[in-house]
Amino acid sequence: MYLVSSCLAGINCRYDSKNNLNKKVAALVRKGKAIPVCPEVLGGLSTPRDPSEIIVTEEGNKKVVTEKGKDLTAAFKQGAEKTLKIAQIIGAKKAVLQQRSPSCGWGKVYDGSFSGTLIKGNGLTAELLIENGIEVLTELD
Repeated sequence: MYLVSSCLAGINCRYDSKNNLNKKVAALVRKGKAIPVCPEVLGGLSTPRDPSEIIVTEEGNKKVVTEKGKDLTAAFKQGAEKTLKIAQIIGAKKAVLQQRSPSCGWGKVYDGSFSGTLIKGNGLTAELLIENGIEVLTELD
């Protein structure tokens, strides 16, 4: 069983109320081989919502903030924890997540400047899943 980003399954849950439909991911869901989740919605954030990116504090901690500077770290962490719980309940060994996202991004995320610049790193959910033995893939894998 796979865990997949809801936006990849065609669910309009992105920050801008759109989706990132990936036909292969949507087919996994239709065939009952994957469960879609949106960590940001699970964390209590609305759709639509302000775009968010990860910044690293001087102490080296990750924070998720909006372009206006609002700290959404607690909601992102809550969503990550709920996503992990779902993964554990369904016995997911792999997750296919939306790249670049502050939740789901794997390998590269935006740098926190809201300039479109990518840096090496993982979103909060992707990182928590990896730490708990779940292989994370992107829609390109």
